[in-house]
Amino acid sequence: MARRPKIDADEFYRRLSRSIPEPETELVYKNPFTLLVAVVLSAQATDAGVNRATPALFAAADTPEKMMKLGEAKIRNFIKTIGLFNTKAKNVAALSRILVEQFGGEIPRDRDTLQTLPGVGRKTANVVMNVAFGEPTIAVDTHIFRVGNRTGIAPGKTPLAVELGLEKATPEKWKQHAHHWLILHGRYTCVARKPKCPDCVVNDLCLFKGKTTLGGDSPVKPVARLKKKSPGA
Repeated sequence: MARRPKIDADEFYRRLSRSIPEPETELVYKNPFTLLVAVVLSAQATDAGVNRATPALFAAADTPEKMMKLGEAKIRNFIKTIGLFNTKAKNVAALSRILVEQFGGEIPRDRDTLQTLPGVGRKTANVVMNVAFGEPTIAVDTHIFRVGNRTGIAPGKTPLAVELGLEKATPEKWKQHAHHWLILHGRYTCVARKPKCPDCVVNDLCLFKGKTTLGGDSPVKPVARLKKKSPGA
């Protein structure tokens, strides 16, 4: 069986970095704890939907201690516009209690320990490690899974396979922001139904056989919207 060709990963990221010089998460957060909560809430939900619900929640409780005192029922009322809010409220309340009782209110900095918290999987742990603590982790969501497979930079049948492929393919100098470049590229340009291939900065590097060739709106240029404080905080 013929070996699948590899794309020039260094050039791939160089172009994405020129397109989005300072890539950042679009979730609104105030500190590592609120980032953790926001990422837990974002599972099977949009960042925009989470951002509409969390300012009021974080104004009421922005530490594990305050969230634990707030309690599951009140947390649920704050996040009821988000999908799966019952389960998520239960998880946020439970992880807050665990953080207080077992970690002195501090957020663990390693993936294995983070994954012991309710509602925290590998993807969530990777996001927290990358955004809050500057670790060069790559969290694979649906957008990054699609980009990894479609472009050929890191094809894989599972999110873990794509993650490991990206860790291997991504040059060290690009790893810190790779997650953000990939997710923003998938969210705004390499979209699921009608990718904006004519507007794509890595079009000629991409191995996708189903590239679109006509028209399409210009890609939405994501603005750096990382907010470490909720509005009004």
